[in-house]
Amino acid sequence: MGLKRAYCGLLILSLMLGGCAAIPGFGPRPVDVYDLTAPALQLAAARRSRTQILVPEPEALKILDGEDIAIRTSSGALQLLSGARWSDRLPRLVQAGLVEAYQRSGSLAGVGRPGEGLAIDYQVIVDIRSFEVQVGSGSAYVQLFVRVLDDRTGQVRASRDFSATATVTGSGDVAFVAALNQAFNAAASDIVDWSLGVM
Repeated sequence: MGLKRAYCGLLILSLMLGGCAAIPGFGPRPVDVYDLTAPALQLAAARRSRTQILVPEPEALKILDGEDIAIRTSSGALQLLSGARWSDRLPRLVQAGLVEAYQRSGSLAGVGRPGEGLAIDYQVIVDIRSFEVQVGSGSAYVQLFVRVLDDRTGQVRASRDFSATATVTGSGDVAFVAALNQAFNAAASDIVDWSLGVM
């Protein structure tokens, strides 16, 4: 009987402790989740063409190929922000932001991702080279290398490196993410403007 009571007591205790993660002051600190937004484009008067483009998921180094937010310290070390993460893998967020930016431009007949069944004229291939907050300079830095590939011939029509910085205003995770989003918006706007001119 004593053994049975002890077992029941342990079971109740484990259930009580399992619920502590939902109580303030117990369990791990909640993680804030952030998203990237597409830029509000200010292009010259849009000339709609019959061109359709594909935006594959960008390539990235392992440290940038996940949901973690990268911070470069004053010593040059690359660390991951604790208590905050992206809402999806960073390459997928960059892809979604670029797709929406092209759609907002109003200049194309179609913009899509792989598997969406478009008759593609061009691919916009992106490598994420940097996407970080640089603590030493107090700014966010985004670097994207872009190739415009003629899907019918397999030849690269043009390629270019794009980078943008944005000052971190304020402190904490919200300020870091806002600066990263601002830098991404600047780079994405330049990418759309440039690539539409070479297609």
